[in-house]
Amino acid sequence: MARPIRIEFEGAVYHVMARGNERREIFRDDHDRHRFLDALAEAVERFGLKIHAYCLMPNHYHLVLVTLRGNLSQAIGWLQVTYTVRFNRRHQRSGHLFQGRFKAQLVEADEYGRWLVEYVHLNPIRSGDKGYLISSERARELAAYEWSSHRDYAGLRRRGPQWLCLDWLRYWGRSQREAQREYRKAIARWFEGPVANPWEQLRGGLILGGEKLYGKAQKLIGEKHGQDEWKWTQSQTAAALREMMRQLVATEADERVKIWARVCLGGEHGADVAREYGYRSGAGVAQLIMRLESAAAHDAALKQKMDRLKGGREE
Repeated sequence: MARPIRIEFEGAVYHVMARGNERREIFRDDHDRHRFLDALAEAVERFGLKIHAYCLMPNHYHLVLVTLRGNLSQAIGWLQVTYTVRFNRRHQRSGHLFQGRFKAQLVEADEYGRWLVEYVHLNPIRSGDKGYLISSERARELAAYEWSSHRDYAGLRRRGPQWLCLDWLRYWGRSQREAQREYRKAIARWFEGPVANPWEQLRGGLILGGEKLYGKAQKLIGEKHGQDEWKWTQSQTAAALREMMRQLVATEADERVKIWARVCLGGEHGADVAREYGYRSGAGVAQLIMRLESAAAHDAALKQKMDRLKGGREE
C-alpha cells in the first residue's frame, strides 16, 4: 500500500483526518471521547502542537492544527498509537483501530482557515454530499454537539479545553464578542444554500493554498527520494501540462483541433474528453484524431496550426 506523502516544516498548518479500520467506530461512548481528548492534550504538550479546531465523529476525527516543530508524522503517530492502546485495553480487544495512515492536507490559513474551521465543525450534521443544503432544523443539533470546538467558537461554552487555540477567531472579527457573533452568522449561512467548496481547489490531493505554498511543497517533496514522492511529482508535471494545453486551445474555434491537442499533446484520456464533447466513448475521439491527422497531410493551414500547438507544448 502506498504511504501518504508528508510535507513537514515548522509552522505548517494542516487538516488531519483519520477513520476507523473498516470504517468501524473509534469512539463507543463519551468515556472514549474523553480519553482521545486527554491523549490529544498530551500530544499538544509533548510535540508542540497548536490545535485550532477539532471534531470527533463516531468512526473518524478531524483536527486543524499547526506544527511548531515540523513534526506532524511523529505527533499524530504518537496520538493514534497511544489512543489505540488505551482503547484496546478498555474494550479488551487487539489489533489496529485506525484505517491505514492518517490523511493530512497542507493549508494556507489566511486564505482557507476560516472556511476550514466551519467545514470541520459542520461534520455532525452535514450529509455525505458536501454540496447538499443542510436542513435548518439541524441547527439546534449542531449547537448542542459537545465533541467539537464549534461551541467554543460560537461562545456557547463557558470553558473549553485549555489546549484549544482560539487565535483564529480573528478571521471573523476584531474582538472576541464580535468574532463569535460573526462566526454564528457564518455558520447560519450554511443552512441557507450551498456554500463554495474549496476542496475543489485542492492541488495534487495535498495542498489547499496559493502558488507560494504549492511551490514550497513541491520543493520539499522533490528533496525526498521515495517512490511515492517520485510518482506525485510526475503526476503534478502531467497535470500542469494538461492545464497548459487547455489554456492554449481555449480560444480555438475548431473543436477537432481542441480535442486532438488535449489528447495527443496534453495527455488527457480520450474517454474523459469524449464525455465532455458528447461522444459515447473514447473510440469516437480516436477516430476523430485519425481523420484530423489525415486531413492535415493535405491542408497546409491545418498542419501549421497543429505544429504551432506542438511548439507551444515544448516551450
